Amino acid sequence: MSDTALVNLFDMDRQGLADFLVSQGEKPFRAKQILKWLYQHNVRDINAMTDVSKATRSLLLERTTTVLPGVQEAQLSKDGTAKWLFELHDGNCIETVYIPEADRGTLCVSSQVGCALDCSFCSTGRQGFNRNLSASEIIGQVWLATNLLALEPATRDQRITNIVMMGMGEPLLNYRQLVPALDLMMDDLAYGLSKRRVTVSTSGVIPAMDKLTADVDISLAVSLHAPNDALRDELVPINRKYPIKELMDACWRYVEGEDAASQRKKHVLFEYVMLSGVNDQPEQAHELAELLRGFPAKVNLIPFNPFELSGYKRSSRNAVERFARILNDAGILTFKRTTRGDDIDAACGQLAGDIDDRSKRHVKFMEPRFGEQGR
Repeated sequence: MSDTALVNLFDMDRQGLADFLVSQGEKPFRAKQILKWLYQHNVRDINAMTDVSKATRSLLLERTTTVLPGVQEAQLSKDGTAKWLFELHDGNCIETVYIPEADRGTLCVSSQVGCALDCSFCSTGRQGFNRNLSASEIIGQVWLATNLLALEPATRDQRITNIVMMGMGEPLLNYRQLVPALDLMMDDLAYGLSKRRVTVSTSGVIPAMDKLTADVDISLAVSLHAPNDALRDELVPINRKYPIKELMDACWRYVEGEDAASQRKKHVLFEYVMLSGVNDQPEQAHELAELLRGFPAKVNLIPFNPFELSGYKRSSRNAVERFARILNDAGILTFKRTTRGDDIDAACGQLAGDIDDRSKRHVKFMEPRFGEQGR
């Protein structure tokens, strides 16, 4: 079998792996064994999977691989935030960020190389779009971050307790590869995170929002950033295709699609980047309060993180406080996000990666310093 036909084990969730094994004449229970080795023991060397039969290991060695992105660069902020630049097989790069807090450790994961949505306040959107990530490149960020944190003395006591799909790209425009990665994040044989601790952020890709509600029970965040269509058309261009009323209708469908088994009450986290003189005025706060009236919403006010030629400025502390007070007085639970990792360009809206044409560049591919290398 040629190298191009090798199947990456990291591309498959439990059901996908079981189906693959059955197609190869193997028993489906082998999927459970393999998942434990990959994600609970952090083992990529198939020969080291000692409770898997020798015949199965031989088949896996012949027909599969365990390739992950390479580690191109690691940075640690003065506030403890960690950022990694991961290089993909085609020379493109993505960025992943770990944010430690007193009660949690959140990993911000990318879903695409660049982003096609061109939100005017986002550095990632300004650099354009190259391609979707594979499921292995999405879950690989979690695998690598888990192991890289454990390697460094400054971070070895840190743990990933929450995952947010808020890195580079629009996750719901990469739906097919996103879902198996989400399944692995929540699978007890992999990372076993609860549904409340895995969040997908979207700018409002409504058909995919509806499909996600039916397929995967996770937490939802919506990048709103404006209380009306005229302003949101300017800040978040996808609003021209899916305007706010349609977006709110989709949000209602999400919260009403309650998990019958757990009776888990759902809410939507609305993200709102604070831009001085653009969307941070009292009348806009009142308009937002009216838009969200009666809806099970939380609002996260995010400081704008400047980048070159953006044309925007960060809202003042007084403006943010005033905006939050209006929302809270209207009964809407509102948080003020603290900027983290801005000294290493790891804050919200700053992820850039590298999606330039690198066909003439020769950059040494760096394998992780731990575990066995995939083929």
